[in-house]
Amino acid sequence: MHIMEGFLPPEWCAIWYILSIPVIIYGIIRIKKVTDENPDTKALLAVSGAFMFVLSSLKLPSVTGSCSHPTGNGLGAVLFGPAAASVLAVIVLLFQAVLLAHGGLTTLGANVFSMGIVGPFVAWAVYKAITKANLPSTVAIFFAAFLGDLLTYVATSFQLALAFPDPTFTGSLIKFLGIFAITQIPLAIAEGLLTVVIWNGLKEYKPKILKKLNLFSNKKEATA
Repeated sequence: MHIMEGFLPPEWCAIWYILSIPVIIYGIIRIKKVTDENPDTKALLAVSGAFMFVLSSLKLPSVTGSCSHPTGNGLGAVLFGPAAASVLAVIVLLFQAVLLAHGGLTTLGANVFSMGIVGPFVAWAVYKAITKANLPSTVAIFFAAFLGDLLTYVATSFQLALAFPDPTFTGSLIKFLGIFAITQIPLAIAEGLLTVVIWNGLKEYKPKILKKLNLFSNKKEATA
């Protein structure tokens, strides 16, 4: 997913920065509100960021100028909301760009938009929809992580197709989506399963924090 340094035209770099910055600002406000109301969530926020950093550092070569890897954005999005996840993504992507040459500074806005905004928003929406249907949170977190990962790559495909419509936007989009799908679908499934393991651990050892964050719509889980 990480689009490499210098790969996007300057105008597209600017556009993705402009679109991402308002969400990041709101995310900072949201994190401050949540941690002020529930100070014991600070450690969980750090764990969410570390989870995102580790998984998204495991890159595989894919589309020219980009790569495939798990994203780790579903967990933070479900726990703290998609805007908060965008702040985690900024920190993760900045460290990866500077320390690992993974992604870049000029493409930071684009990478944040896909991994820190689109993916987390999808993950959050999917989790909310499934839990409101009174299904177990374990099912919800799997599909949240799976689709949050997958839609991150759909967003990256759109970004690359917009910047390089060769010969047309549609043709370019189909090409990028097709190449990403080969590696990303199995990675997304694996990420979903791993996130379930982490989630079950949180349910067992930190159930009070999850309840404070109002993450259980399922009546059985909410009263457990």
